[in-house]
Amino acid sequence: MLRPWRTRWRRRETPDDAVVVTDHADDAVRDRGIGPVTDRVAVLSDVHGVLPALTAVLAEPDVQAAELIVLTGDIAAGPQPVRTLDLLGSLGDRAVWVGGNCERELVAAARGNAVPEPISAWAGTQLRTEHVELLDGLPKTATLHVRGLGEVLFCHATPRDDEEFVLVDSPLGRWAEVLDGAPDTIVCGHTHMPYVRLADRRTIVNPGSVGMPYGTTGAHWALLGGSDGPAIQLRRTHFDRASAADAIEAECDFPEVAEWTRFYLREPASDAEALAVFTP
Repeated sequence: MLRPWRTRWRRRETPDDAVVVTDHADDAVRDRGIGPVTDRVAVLSDVHGVLPALTAVLAEPDVQAAELIVLTGDIAAGPQPVRTLDLLGSLGDRAVWVGGNCERELVAAARGNAVPEPISAWAGTQLRTEHVELLDGLPKTATLHVRGLGEVLFCHATPRDDEEFVLVDSPLGRWAEVLDGAPDTIVCGHTHMPYVRLADRRTIVNPGSVGMPYGTTGAHWALLGGSDGPAIQLRRTHFDRASAADAIEAECDFPEVAEWTRFYLREPASDAEALAVFTP
């Protein structure tokens, strides 16, 4: 069955949860007077420790050419957590990391605390100390100035909470509630379904999930910025899901790995099923 991440309707007020990333941009370039501009940004969300999907996306020419790669949470809670984190760590300063609810779960599991999701409980015990420290220190949001878009806020679920759900068909009042104080463009993940929508003058982008998509196959991501095409592009990278599932089952000792790969790789849930579960 589909097991959505738990929802908490609470507001985060701590300003330390946010980080503004500008030091990778060209200081000589300004966009609307708001600071350094990043020309191209690839956004990868909800990788969930599926290394074949991540590897396929990172091999995309537009991802390789992007100035920055923003990771919007739920990065390693899946069957290949260590290899996923090691690969993303090799990106160095090109990677901008944002934490999600699964990062907190992995840290809790690594430190011996109980977590409700079996794959997170297992994955947390696989991590090395440096992985735990990395995930424990991730900010809840990041802000970049992206060419063609201006100020863009990146988060996992919403800017105020990394577990609550907003969907492509959520009413304007709901969007106004969760985006209070946010800039004109917000990029979020968490629901594993890609979309772009307008909500009372704000543009919301969900790149979908790299490793655990609902409704469609392939590894989903987004490309932002640039001056030679659309400023927001939703992308999908195809990879061999059956071969990926076979490889994961051969190397992963998570007790329920075959059931996990069946549900998330071999026979993924439809968007209709996901929306029925996630709608408050």
